[in-house]
Amino acid sequence: MMLTSKSIKGREAHELGLVDVITSANELVNTACSWALEIVEKQRPWFKSLYRIDRLPDLVEVKDVLRFARVQTKKKAPNVQHPIVCIDVIEEGIVSGPRAGLMKELLSAKMLEQTQTSKSLRHFFFAQRATSKIPNVTNIGLTPRKIKKAAIVGGGLMGSGIATVLILNNFKVILKEVNEQLLSAGINRVKGNLQSFVRKGQLTKEDRETKFSLLSGVLDYEQFRDADVVIEAVIEDVLLKQQIFSDLEKYCHHNCIFATNTSTIDLNLIGQKTGSQDRIVGTHFFSPAHVMPLLEIVGTRQTSSQVIVDLLDVAKKIRKTPIVVGNCTGFAVNRMFFPYSQAASFLVDYGLDVYHIDHVITQFGMPMGPFRLADLVGFGVATATRKQYFQSYPERCYKSMLLLQILLEDNRTGESSRKGFYVYDDKRKASRDPDLRKYIEKSRSMGGVMQNPKLMKLTDNDIVEIILFPVVNEACRVLDEGIALKASDLDVASVMGMSFPSYRGGVMSWADSLGAKYVYDRLEAWSKDYGQFFKPCEYLAARAHQGASLAAKVDGAKSRL
Repeated sequence: MMLTSKSIKGREAHELGLVDVITSANELVNTACSWALEIVEKQRPWFKSLYRIDRLPDLVEVKDVLRFARVQTKKKAPNVQHPIVCIDVIEEGIVSGPRAGLMKELLSAKMLEQTQTSKSLRHFFFAQRATSKIPNVTNIGLTPRKIKKAAIVGGGLMGSGIATVLILNNFKVILKEVNEQLLSAGINRVKGNLQSFVRKGQLTKEDRETKFSLLSGVLDYEQFRDADVVIEAVIEDVLLKQQIFSDLEKYCHHNCIFATNTSTIDLNLIGQKTGSQDRIVGTHFFSPAHVMPLLEIVGTRQTSSQVIVDLLDVAKKIRKTPIVVGNCTGFAVNRMFFPYSQAASFLVDYGLDVYHIDHVITQFGMPMGPFRLADLVGFGVATATRKQYFQSYPERCYKSMLLLQILLEDNRTGESSRKGFYVYDDKRKASRDPDLRKYIEKSRSMGGVMQNPKLMKLTDNDIVEIILFPVVNEACRVLDEGIALKASDLDVASVMGMSFPSYRGGVMSWADSLGAKYVYDRLEAWSKDYGQFFKPCEYLAARAHQGASLAAKVDGAKSRL
């Protein structure tokens, strides 16, 4: 519990001996005073009440437990200090007595408070709580309208996940599909999602049935007439989305919010065939929608402030952390991370090993490397999104897609086909594939690319920086263009959307800990050696030359909201 910051409920804490008594809220103060007086009057032994050790096994067993905890902690959290310090404090209290343990805790807390990890975690804590504060939107006296009924178009993985999170939080939901077979599949996905919460002990069977009763399935738009919000969650097809929004306008009431779960497509394009631009908004959930904590709320310059306020309230009710961003290809999260996989591909083209790159990135703190992530997402999706970025940002994309194309031609599509950059067993466990080398050599040959001796000598730290500094660079552009309101929003987005390590504070906070000038100098040097992909943007250059923080307020930037 202490090592993972796991929260527990009162009754469990009482059973573990962490609290002495459970009482009602009304009696809390009286009960506490009564216990304190009994200790003062020696009716209760104060030593036992404050320094309980009666639940502990003998010292030999305790040391074995702590030794095992140290080994596991070093494996699971190799980049942070505080879990090991926590174990040290516990051991001191057991071996040398409670007073010695408390003194070590005090000194250790003071020491840890000064570390970069502590500063980063505190920054992230406050950044999370600041994402809902939107100038000229949340501070102009608008009150959220009541959203009681939501409709979802599309019952695939995303649509069913969104339906799940809504009914879990007591919203009535209509799920629409185009035929009975797809509708049944979508409803069954929602059932499966709810069952997963039952298996984990997070939902009772009775609660599951109550929540499921909030869902209804339809094949047309008739029941959308009293929906307060419609979320479109179909495939990334512009013409299909345009048709859906045009149809919605015919059936839904004039205050209904029209939301799209697109992850990359321009919202102005989606709403082009409607007269309702002021209520069109992006609600980009991350997959799986009923698990991932982030929600990107995407506004255009036409989207009304009332719609943003309404969706911020919905985000709060469904327990998502919202970030409000402007409209562009990729929005905030996907846009700032598109160079991530491209930088990794660049390194492989010029001689580095796929598996070594993934290992280095996971050692840095990401849950998986760029190639394992590509397998998880699937090469079809990866190829389609890359094409969109090539169209939108051609001057700064690493153009080579040969390796992915060659793998796709051989029916290696990622984890779903059990073969991608890795191979997968029946339990989806990934293993390295010696055959991958021949595909890489073929792509180098077709692209006329040779191994680069200088790049092949990169240290692990160099690899981290050459992959993540282009992400920082793109994040700076996102700020400069007014897509995001503040750097701390991008920190939250990087941690909660792409699993960047929270103990580094988020991608911008991490870059600031290194210094804007350092990041700029590295990118500038790489751009001279390896091309425009690494060219630092004006925002980063200005802050490097001024010695300013990347989080410093942007002068003259025009918000896209």
